[in-house]
Amino acid sequence: MISSHVLDLALGKPARGVPVTLEVFEFGTEWRPLGTAITNDDGRVAALADASTLGGRTCRLSFDTHAYFEQTGQRAFFPRIDITFVVSHGEPRYHVPVLLSPFGYSTYRGS
Repeated sequence: MISSHVLDLALGKPARGVPVTLEVFEFGTEWRPLGTAITNDDGRVAALADASTLGGRTCRLSFDTHAYFEQTGQRAFFPRIDITFVVSHGEPRYHVPVLLSPFGYSTYRGS
């Protein structure tokens, strides 16, 4: 399972309504969409894809932060966040949290 959780550090609460897209890199230069979702009231996106089927593949999570900041009345420096990562063989779960503010963000591999 590939999931995410977005927290708005500036407002001190979960980032509800962030559009999220998961893509996998295909041979050549193509990204193929695997799933899309919008963060729920708790800022979470559950299973976007089954990680166990993606062993050895490069994936990208894209967060449309422009849409989120627009709906919360904040100005943003980063209109989009793209996080690229490699799924290891035999790893069934990847959780990728994002800590967000209008002028910065951080991410890590969660549990």
